[in-house]
Amino acid sequence: MQPPARGPRPPGQLGELARLFLRLGTTAFGGPAAHIAMMEDEVVARRGWLTREQFLDLLGATNLIPGPNSTELAIPIGHARAGFPGLVVAGACFILPAALIVSALGWAYVRFGALPQVAGLLYGAKPVVIAVVVQALWRLFRSAVRGWETALVAVADELVVLGAAAALTAGAELARSAAARSRHGVAALLAASLPAGASAGSVALWPLFGFFVKVGSVLFGSGYVLLAFLRSGLVEQRGWLSEGQLLDAIAVGQVTPGPVFTTATFIGYVLAGGAGAAVATAGIFLPAFVFVALSAPLLPRLRQSRVAGALLDGVNAASLALMAVVTARIAGAALVDLPSIGLAVVSAVLLLAYRVNSGWLVAAGAAIGLAVSH
Repeated sequence: MQPPARGPRPPGQLGELARLFLRLGTTAFGGPAAHIAMMEDEVVARRGWLTREQFLDLLGATNLIPGPNSTELAIPIGHARAGFPGLVVAGACFILPAALIVSALGWAYVRFGALPQVAGLLYGAKPVVIAVVVQALWRLFRSAVRGWETALVAVADELVVLGAAAALTAGAELARSAAARSRHGVAALLAASLPAGASAGSVALWPLFGFFVKVGSVLFGSGYVLLAFLRSGLVEQRGWLSEGQLLDAIAVGQVTPGPVFTTATFIGYVLAGGAGAAVATAGIFLPAFVFVALSAPLLPRLRQSRVAGALLDGVNAASLALMAVVTARIAGAALVDLPSIGLAVVSAVLLLAYRVNSGWLVAAGAAIGLAVSH
């Protein structure tokens, strides 16, 4: 991939990036696999900002550094489009809508001790997400699998991931039970009666910031890994949260659009109000901007090297295999009856035959889910 040209960036490029990633941050339900699929649809299929091969290289690179994968894909897309200013704009605009939504939920949680019902929203959004991800996987696999070697890497990686998924069943069950509790609007604890955790405003901002900088700097993996890391640091070691609060925070990160790591925003609000939400959000996402800013200029050089390029091809294939496994797991929970299956099929037809915008399609699915659930 060619690095972005030097010199001033036309204001239109930054405006395009801001509008796109603000919309994605507001409508991108479904976790990193869905976010990646929606970005591919927007920046490759619709706008042609990147070739499919360039997009795959960015995707592979995000899997080599710690932090939130979909955010670390938005950031280099911005860099490729508009240099360093684009890097900042794309990443910030993808994070901001989710952070604001989660902060509002944090306020409701502290004020009322309960989370809003979101079961209907997810019922409609998830089948559309499945269609969006499957479409993206089909397009990307054709570009990523360049021979029997990369095909073998993809298959082997998928088997490894499936085995790891079986080993993490207990963690997955914890996260699913937390999401179920939130979907039915039942909070584990009232903010006024949290003997096993801290109350809003009781944690200083600098220690909170330092903890989440460390999390963003070292954490690889999914939301289930995040759950284990936060439980060890916040519940067991520091005693800042109770088990119930942590599970509610993980659930909020999973059921809201945008990055799953906005779990930190919710935790920050519970522990230190609005300032805590801002500090925790900045802390967990700051390392991603630093890592991408340091690594993005090196990616073209890696592609020019035959050995490094072959390594990147393998990482790309493995990344898509991981997306396929995650999508299969989501599909098992999302396609639960004929209406949800029908919604997925209709969405696939609209995507493939009429090229309906994936972001608006997910939003429409969420609205349908809310309508039929009342």
